[in-house]
Amino acid sequence: MGITIKRVYDPIGDDGSRILVDRLWPRGVSKENLQGVWVKEVAPSAELRKWFDHQPEKWLEFKRRYFAELDGRPDAVERIVGLARSGNVTLLYASTNKEFNHAIALQEYLENVSRK
Repeated sequence: MGITIKRVYDPIGDDGSRILVDRLWPRGVSKENLQGVWVKEVAPSAELRKWFDHQPEKWLEFKRRYFAELDGRPDAVERIVGLARSGNVTLLYASTNKEFNHAIALQEYLENVSRK
């Protein structure tokens, strides 16, 4: 199962199924240009997103809380896992922070779920 991540603003390549995983639609991106699906149900809650604020010192606690939220959304998680079982998947996010963002955590979570 191949799950990669990239910014929604990066050029489209050999991405497989493209999945926008942000809660809010990214500025400047039309639905036609996305060339994928939007699964906003896997995004962190607004409260968690605001609390985290891409602060590296909160990363481990953010992941713990986010994984707990994802545990409560099995249908949305299974939708992505199902696509990944059929081929490559690219999780798309809008954040400018490429080291500490929810797509990285989601990728880890999905890989863990798929191993079970």
